[in-house]
Amino acid sequence: MSGAGLALPADGAPRRPGARVGLALCGALLIAGFLASLAIGPVTVAPERVLAILTDALAGRRPATGAGLREVVIVLDIRLPRTLLGLMVGAGIAVGGALMQGIFRNPLADPGLIGVSSGAALAAVIWIVLGGQLATLLPTVLADVGLPLAAFLGALAATVALYLISTREGRTSVPTMLFAGIAIGALANAGTGVMIFMASDQQLRDFTFWSFGSLGGATWRKVGAALPFMLLLGLAASRLGRALDALALGEAEAFHVGVDVQRTKRVAIAAIAAGTGAAVAVAGVIGFVGLVVPHLIRLALGPGHRLLLPASALLGGALLLAADVVARTLASPAELPLGVVTAAVGAPFFIGLLLKRRAALFG
Repeated sequence: MSGAGLALPADGAPRRPGARVGLALCGALLIAGFLASLAIGPVTVAPERVLAILTDALAGRRPATGAGLREVVIVLDIRLPRTLLGLMVGAGIAVGGALMQGIFRNPLADPGLIGVSSGAALAAVIWIVLGGQLATLLPTVLADVGLPLAAFLGALAATVALYLISTREGRTSVPTMLFAGIAIGALANAGTGVMIFMASDQQLRDFTFWSFGSLGGATWRKVGAALPFMLLLGLAASRLGRALDALALGEAEAFHVGVDVQRTKRVAIAAIAAGTGAAVAVAGVIGFVGLVVPHLIRLALGPGHRLLLPASALLGGALLLAADVVARTLASPAELPLGVVTAAVGAPFFIGLLLKRRAALFG
């Protein structure tokens, strides 16, 4: 059986004829965002010069002196870690949003809207305020991942609580999910407020850095600390596409076609917590990317998760890199919080989505 405008490939998953073209376009947007992030800033570096610097770096060539040294330092030491971090954070948030919408079977689910990011933020600020002494007792490798690990555990606790509250006998109540998310977010924000009250001036500055979302403090150490969690998210997402497609038909139907529903939920929840926790730890609370990107992909390429998840990763990375370029150039030499830019784009989109779906929500 196939619908109008859909093609049925050998694996049985309906896809639109332009799916590969759309995926390639997402990849092209990511490459363009990557180059723009390296080239644009208070000091503009020509794109061809950026490519030459990257090529030389891959070949192990880097000038010790000379006129081009300043541009090399800007591209490789300042902007490249920021760009890689933005790529990982954008992809992680977008894939986390797509996974959450898949397991809850609701397009309004998003880690930033229903308390998951707030849970990660609470755990992260607890680590910032109370974990300093513990970090000095840990090996350097463990101390480096302490903040993303704490944020991961906070996101995991919030996601599990949300699922347990909003799901009964295998069925998820959308109104309960939204209200539970608001309550979990409020509790987490209250705990965050207590931690801020206890924080020193330096800890308060650390909290302020990521509370509005920013890539301004990107370092190679943060890239390395976030990478294992993002790889965990990517590995899980690569294995969940078929199961989420079946789950979209209902849990009973998914079970009858051989999907281990409970295992799928557990893996998805752990993956969402890993990606959201790491993103919050290194870049702060960045809203709406996990909501907007999967919707754009569904509109363009269809709902199949085997295409939706990788396309969301590509477009999420591209969107966050573009937002970061806007954040650091729109009010130059000052820098806008990244979360402000994404909210300015995502909030109108969310309102439009609510207006479109209000008949179903209130019916």
